[in-house]
Amino acid sequence: MCGNLYVVGLGPGSEAMLTGQARAALAAVDVICGYTVYVDLVKPLYPDKETYTTPMRGETERCRWALETAAGGKQVALVCSGDAGVYGMASPVLELAKDYPQVPIEVIPGVTAALSGAAVLGAPLGHDFCVLSLSDLLTPWTLIEKRLQCAVAGDFALCLYNPASHRRKDHLQRAVDLLLAAGKSPQTPCATVRNIARPGQEAQFYTLETLRQAPVDMFTTVFIGSSTTRQERSWLITPRGYHSV
Repeated sequence: MCGNLYVVGLGPGSEAMLTGQARAALAAVDVICGYTVYVDLVKPLYPDKETYTTPMRGETERCRWALETAAGGKQVALVCSGDAGVYGMASPVLELAKDYPQVPIEVIPGVTAALSGAAVLGAPLGHDFCVLSLSDLLTPWTLIEKRLQCAVAGDFALCLYNPASHRRKDHLQRAVDLLLAAGKSPQTPCATVRNIARPGQEAQFYTLETLRQAPVDMFTTVFIGSSTTRQERSWLITPRGYHSV
């Protein structure tokens, strides 16, 4: 008899920001698998659970192991940070699922960094917005550039994931240069949030022209306002527009 496979979004990593649905799934399974860093976030909450981890870039192996283990009869949770369907493990699992039609799969949502980071800043995503990753590991940089240009044309607020890594040190600078060249105001309010809901959480505020020098890494989420976004005290506010109704 097959077990179930739950693809669980853990949110930003804080126990307080695990959803009730995620907690229930993690409590019900026999084994928790995922990227080592994310399994380590929840392992103290479920010390008696079997675990299986792979390093970064072991995503396909991890997904297939989870499917095979569930097919063998165990209840499995495949965990990832944020939301399972937003740059998470839901997509690769479902792509492989055709080879395991007997395995029931349930995707458990979590709080993605765009939302948890926005809460730290107030309301930077209070109106229409775009979420983009600056990682070109799986997406060509030319396509990332096109999407950034389209976001400027639509006057969207922006949330940028993966602004830098050990290999990609200048992608935020390149993105800022492109946004400025596309006509976005140099005075656009911006901010970064690092280690969202984890020890050492820190928010920093910038304009678009000064954002180019912001220290960022893979634990940083970047917020760039629209033409209506303003900074008030320690908040970024993108008005919904109720005052004009």
